Amino acid sequence: MAKIKLEYIWLDGYEPTQNLRSKTKVEEHENFKGTLEELGNWSFDGSSTKQAEGGSSDCLLVPVAIYPDPTRINGYLVMSEVMYADGTPHPSNGRATIDDEDDDFWFGFEQEYFIMDTKTLLPLGFPVGGYPAPQGMYYCSVGGKNTHGRKLVEEHADLCIAAGINFEGINQEVACGQWEFQLFAKGAKKAGDEIWVARYLLDRLTEKYGYYIEYHPKPLGDTDWNGSGMHANFSNEVLRTCGDQATYERICEAFRPVTAEHIAVYGAYNDQRLTGKHETASIHDFSYGVSDRGCSIRIPLMTVQKGWKGWLEDRRPASNGDPYKIAARIIKTVKSAL
Repeated sequence: MAKIKLEYIWLDGYEPTQNLRSKTKVEEHENFKGTLEELGNWSFDGSSTKQAEGGSSDCLLVPVAIYPDPTRINGYLVMSEVMYADGTPHPSNGRATIDDEDDDFWFGFEQEYFIMDTKTLLPLGFPVGGYPAPQGMYYCSVGGKNTHGRKLVEEHADLCIAAGINFEGINQEVACGQWEFQLFAKGAKKAGDEIWVARYLLDRLTEKYGYYIEYHPKPLGDTDWNGSGMHANFSNEVLRTCGDQATYERICEAFRPVTAEHIAVYGAYNDQRLTGKHETASIHDFSYGVSDRGCSIRIPLMTVQKGWKGWLEDRRPASNGDPYKIAARIIKTVKSAL
């Protein structure tokens, strides 16, 4: 028999942006294989996370994905959905709203973020009381003059890969102290699970560096610094195989009348980022175009070159958005066009 550490992870009920929560259950197992079937449900005090009242505070944690925890001996990360005691989904549970039971939809998320210093409360590379050199030399840079935080970013990549997450890349972004990682998954729920677990690993890693991660889409305010997004690349069988420009345009047009519904779940304070500047479309407009990063939805050039077989990129989601809710809304809109 071995002692197994199970880190149950869930999303709380805070608004407008939910937070990650977690706690550890230590169990004895013989020949533990790391599967969902070996796990039981757990509970937590929902009155402490804005998910229940004190008089009836128990909420259920139902495991939906499990990954080895590369920082612990006999440790596992258990992504969980929040349910009421009767087993119905809690309103904070965005995963339960995804209509993709057959994993027809594939998602690739590009998660941007700023690394912040807990002492200065500024992005790495920012001097106290001033600004570093303007944007231009930070994007995909190398060298100590323009690159800040690489040690943490590289360690995070290694942790995600060791955990079995389909981690696809990293790069420093346009602003000083800003980075991005990319994930891809076949199945909207799996894509959301992996983004949240990757965020969890990143947030936990900052504890030993004296940093924290800022997911706000415009943390530097109304300045000439880029904000942070979480571009959503998506496809289904139709987009991957149709070979028809008219079908692509019909799907893109289906997004136009539900622009407000998308913006509502694409992350709080996104109006500060979607200004029509810094490679964004205005939050008040909807547009799409081939290879156009100033549009709401970009049709990748590779998709066109392959004869209109590929994917689309919604560039509007904010860095603090919930990938579950974003995927659920995109799927609903695409299905309405088919």
